[in-house]
Amino acid sequence: MSLTTIGILGIVLLLVLLFSNMPVGFVMGVVGFLGFSYIKGFGPGLTIVAKDIFEVFSSYSLTVVPLFVFMGQLSFYSGISKRLYESAHILLGSLKGGLAIATVGACAGFSAISGSTNATAATMATVTLPEMKRYGYDMGLATGTVAAAGSLGILIPPSTIFIIYGILTEQSIGKLFAAGIFPGILLSLLFILVIYIRVRFNPTLAPPGSKTSLKKKFKSFVGVIETLILFGMIMGGIFFGIFTPTEAAALGAFFTLLLALIRRQLSWKDFVESLADTTRISCMIMVIVAGATIFGHFMAVTRVPFEISAWVAGLPLPSWAIMIVIILIYLFGGCFMDALALIMLTIPIFFPVSQALGFDPIWFGVVIVLITEMGVVTPPVGINVYVVSGVAKEVPLDVIFKGVLPMVLALLFCNLVILLFPQIALYLPSLMR
Repeated sequence: MSLTTIGILGIVLLLVLLFSNMPVGFVMGVVGFLGFSYIKGFGPGLTIVAKDIFEVFSSYSLTVVPLFVFMGQLSFYSGISKRLYESAHILLGSLKGGLAIATVGACAGFSAISGSTNATAATMATVTLPEMKRYGYDMGLATGTVAAAGSLGILIPPSTIFIIYGILTEQSIGKLFAAGIFPGILLSLLFILVIYIRVRFNPTLAPPGSKTSLKKKFKSFVGVIETLILFGMIMGGIFFGIFTPTEAAALGAFFTLLLALIRRQLSWKDFVESLADTTRISCMIMVIVAGATIFGHFMAVTRVPFEISAWVAGLPLPSWAIMIVIILIYLFGGCFMDALALIMLTIPIFFPVSQALGFDPIWFGVVIVLITEMGVVTPPVGINVYVVSGVAKEVPLDVIFKGVLPMVLALLFCNLVILLFPQIALYLPSLMR
């Protein structure tokens, strides 16, 4: 068999195993090891596995992942997420669909200190769904809003996906973080617009809440201040070159812990739980990265990524048409694969193509993250939908998926805007040192 044939068979085996719901990281690692060993021998295969696992788990660049995850877990256990929602509730709850709009705002705020779409969806579902149910909201609208708005966790910095993309493509993580801010704000506003339109045409979906005084609204800003301080410190320090993303993550985790201790809202049990959750989530990410690295070495030996890149780049189509083909591939793949796994598997193939076509690597990262965002809410995988379903056990899965569909239109429109106007994503990175 030729090397190309072996590589294609490896990809087919990988996809078959992934569709059987086997753990992503282990599947990529095992297939990569078997393929590499078949070509180079069993001894070199064992060597590459040991080397890749050691390098991933001892990588200084990747220390930013557990630090940001720890920051997000501390924010959850210390009640920052709850205070965010309470503030948004007071400010917006009196509007038609106000609680759903407040949920989008709270998800955007929590995304700024979490970095994970699953964590954002799970946290906000726990906090917001009981309130929306109590006020008589349609549960399709309520659960669909949480699942979709939770996806902001991988777009609004600090984003774990941006970190992995930056490491894979050797791009500035700070610039990627900055590039996600305006698209994140735009997408949040589009989610709010969708909710407003739905409620305007069908008021029974979301009855208006009770009105609050101007004084109470002003006081509610207290619940937002700590999030603004943390986000401003992290992004401000990175933006002005005061410290690196890793240093920013360490400072963010430290000050989140300090805020929790000052407020006396973090028990010893919650602290231990936050450490356990951080360890579990971080190890999951590291195993996926290690597995993808092993699989990447197998692909490099077969030269399949380079041949696919050359084939796509050589298509008799204009560059924008090729980019649409790439986006459609990501859109299809996102329906069946976890966002992180999809990024790890495809970036080595399509990033060189985007560079050959002359697209900005930072802009390309934002577009890919936006597309993979759709994957976390679309069937059959739709991991955020399953996360929300785990919280709202009484709501049928098909009701949540139907509630998410209007939000998918917002995601599509946001992607179209970023494609047509790249400067929305590139303006802030262009100001950085």
